[in-house]
Amino acid sequence: MVMLRSLIFTLCFYVGSVVLAILLLPLLASRQSASLAGLIWGRFCILCCAVIGLRHEIEGDMASSEQVIYAVKHQSAWETLVLYDALRAPLVVLKKELLAIPIVGQFMARAGVVAINRAQGMAALRQMKQEAELARKTGRSLLIFPQGTRVAAKTKAPYHSGIFLMYQSTGLAVVPVALNSGMFWGRAAWRKFPGTITVRFLPQIPPNLGKAEFMEQLEQTIETHTAQLENKAETART
Repeated sequence: MVMLRSLIFTLCFYVGSVVLAILLLPLLASRQSASLAGLIWGRFCILCCAVIGLRHEIEGDMASSEQVIYAVKHQSAWETLVLYDALRAPLVVLKKELLAIPIVGQFMARAGVVAINRAQGMAALRQMKQEAELARKTGRSLLIFPQGTRVAAKTKAPYHSGIFLMYQSTGLAVVPVALNSGMFWGRAAWRKFPGTITVRFLPQIPPNLGKAEFMEQLEQTIETHTAQLENKAETART
């Protein structure tokens, strides 16, 4: 049953996404309407997840009424779509190569993102600092994946210093976000499993901490709660 539902999901999601992208092309007219397209895509993802019996729940305070930086654990494509909707179109920090995706990349660029060319090394960090300062002036919250890429559930990967650079240059509080999406929607697997993805918004890290203290607090907070949520999902599936 899991295999069949996963196949149906794959067909519905990818074919539907192509059709949706074409139908929503008129929304490229402005930043606001392009952001709306992202919100619609997030809702479409949630609808497709119902095919495989995959739901989600949100715990904690999203702090959606104030400008903050959301530092999110990244385990699957799920959170890139659903959290964009849940957080009402934040500015997403992403690798510049994603803007080359046909149509989707155009929507991303038009809606507003912080696109980083990671191949440029130190120049990329300087660019991130400049982009963060500009983003601060928009009043929109930022969403960044501090490990820089998707990390499979129950595995470890380093946290990169780009998150501290944004935290330092904007003076914004950081909201750590733990989740267990990778237990259901794997990083590189087409099979999807039924269950409930939990997204946990954790207490804010206030501005003006030093780098070592900030990075340690961020990683420990996210990893501790992620492990709890992964264990919760594992228990529910047994």
